Amino acid sequence: MSSPDERQRVERVPGSRRARLTPAPGTDVAPETPDADADADADAPSTSSDTGPNDDRLRADVPPHY
Repeated sequence: MSSPDERQRVERVPGSRRARLTPAPGTDVAPETPDADADADADAPSTSSDTGPNDDRLRADVPPHY
């Protein structure tokens, strides 16, 4: 069982209506930075063998309620 000092706590933020949680133990509070290579790969269309001729159009189409 962990001691109470190792748990997240709710902290009041002066001048704010919302409270804030302290970082969880064993976590990294720094945000992750995306890799430049990963972004380029995500934008490229997939070239798998199970794609059809209309796949690009279906991904580009936006429903009328947007």
